Amino acid sequence: MATYESLIKFKGSIGDLVFYSLNGKNVVRKKSGFNKTAFKKNPSYEKVRQNSSEFGHCSKAGKTIRSCIENYIKECDEPLLYQRFAKLMTTIKDLDIVSEKGKRTVQNGLLTEKGLTLLKEFKFGNKENLSTGTFAFEEKEDIILSGGNEFSADEITMVSIQPDLEEYSAEYFEDKLLLNHGGEIRFKKHFYNAGLLLCFLVLRKKKKITHMGFIEIKKPAD
Repeated sequence: MATYESLIKFKGSIGDLVFYSLNGKNVVRKKSGFNKTAFKKNPSYEKVRQNSSEFGHCSKAGKTIRSCIENYIKECDEPLLYQRFAKLMTTIKDLDIVSEKGKRTVQNGLLTEKGLTLLKEFKFGNKENLSTGTFAFEEKEDIILSGGNEFSADEITMVSIQPDLEEYSAEYFEDKLLLNHGGEIRFKKHFYNAGLLLCFLVLRKKKKITHMGFIEIKKPAD
């Protein structure tokens, strides 16, 4: 970009130069080599188009899931957590082997055992993860937490999430219980229709979060 002085004020493009006014000064720059039409149609840009499409999808999918647990993420003391979470979504998307490249989805990746494991292993800032032996299983009306008696906490919150990562929307419910270590930990079952179901747990002791993260929900045997 350069400025120019002339009795004639140019505005617009001449050849490969573009003339315009910026902050009261006459400016000239060379046209960008980027061509939108070529990007959309030229076969040489196919890989770039595929990567761009999947990158946008992963960003939106991550935001959809994060929006359901935003209040807890704020307590993680990690301003750039969303960047790591977006990277996680990309890794999980790569596990989708049923879709062609450029159309792979986070949802399909999460339906794999490896994808769910990666989600469970994700650490939220300075908060500890849940034990690897912590999971939940469904009954007709309840979700029962296994491993709950090992928690050193006095309050537990379960966020049940059913995301639609194609429409980038989600339904979720939060249930909170006080722990007295006196028996099974049961939460209300909110979703009965088929689809991806995520379970996020938050443990508090003296009102401070000590552990948080995703766990697996095991379906009842047929």
